[in-house]
Amino acid sequence: MKTVIVTGSSNGIGKQIALEFAENNYNIIINYNKSKTQAFALDKKIKKLGSNSIVIKADVSKLSEAQNLIDLSLKEFGKIDILVNNAGISLQKIFQDVSESEWQNLFAVNIGSVFNCCSCALKDMISRKSGKIINISSIVGINGNAGQANYASAKAGIIGMTKSVAKELASRNVTANAIAPGFIATDMTASMPEKAREAAIASIPMKRAGQVDDIANTALFLASDEAGYITGEVIRVDGGMGT
Repeated sequence: MKTVIVTGSSNGIGKQIALEFAENNYNIIINYNKSKTQAFALDKKIKKLGSNSIVIKADVSKLSEAQNLIDLSLKEFGKIDILVNNAGISLQKIFQDVSESEWQNLFAVNIGSVFNCCSCALKDMISRKSGKIINISSIVGINGNAGQANYASAKAGIIGMTKSVAKELASRNVTANAIAPGFIATDMTASMPEKAREAAIASIPMKRAGQVDDIANTALFLASDEAGYITGEVIRVDGGMGT
């Protein structure tokens, strides 16, 4: 049975990714930083599906905690087959209003966590010459977005990291790909002002928000043997927003 770590998996896209893998007979490592109640509720649900899972608290923006996440995962399941770097935060502010501390914190969480978890997990993957890294970026990392210069910059950085790591690891049979979600129906987008939400959906060629299942299904495919010859790619799941 294969093992997957999903960072930031207590809610939203990460939660659905964890559930999708659980439904397909993977061992699941649920990671959370603040949402303890949701994380353990997810753990209970996964176990009801018949899959093995553990919950690990870790602020993956810190290297020491990312290392602990990897160490505990290896202790429990013996190997890491797939790492899904999903943890992230957003900030809606025009560029000149973003403080230095806000900028640094967003980068630490959104791209620092990807570096930390990859750095810690790759030793196992390289030694076994097997592994898949799936990084959750965003369509704004490709197109940019007013009021999200900080978020777009971090998500664009994830794309550059993914492509570079893919080239470095290809000879070790480790792949790295990114998913760039568009406007996805989550608690985060539900909290937007109604007019802003309606305007965002109107800009999508398919005229509807994406669902968390759309991202989870893409992650499951990239983790599968069928995607074994795909690496360094950025798959947009955005209903045509980026076209």
